[in-house]
Amino acid sequence: MNRNFSVDIMVGLFVVLGFCALVFLAMRAGNMNAAIGLTDTYAVKARFDNIGGLKPRAAVRSAGVVVGRVTAIRFNDKTYQAEVLMALDGRYRFPKDSSAKIMTSGLLGEQYIGLEPGGDAAMVEPDGLISMTQSAVVLENLIGQFLYGKAAEGDRK
Repeated sequence: MNRNFSVDIMVGLFVVLGFCALVFLAMRAGNMNAAIGLTDTYAVKARFDNIGGLKPRAAVRSAGVVVGRVTAIRFNDKTYQAEVLMALDGRYRFPKDSSAKIMTSGLLGEQYIGLEPGGDAAMVEPDGLISMTQSAVVLENLIGQFLYGKAAEGDRK
């Protein structure tokens, strides 16, 4: 009976270790290291007129490489803009005059923030603000503008 008990303990330990390894690999594959504090990050803020469908934990990319994650989104009732808080990987520093755009992967894919580095010698400080931003392109607004333009074009004929 002792032998069966020790085998059960060993099998149970093996299953728990296997599960932990799968969770670790899933976090690495999803590039979620910054979200759970495995890397050194610094906070940066940006203000947008319209964030579209941007969600917390969305990727922050520069040149197609994930350099951070969106940590929080809140509404500023003084400027009537959305404030997006981002945690950028400490390995990557961006100039003060960098710009942030809300972009979409594919036609109807997930939204992310695209950072374009500027040319300033000074870098964005932790808890700093990226002031040059471009809001999300909302598909419904584009369709409405197109239809409104076609209707106005038809009135002139």
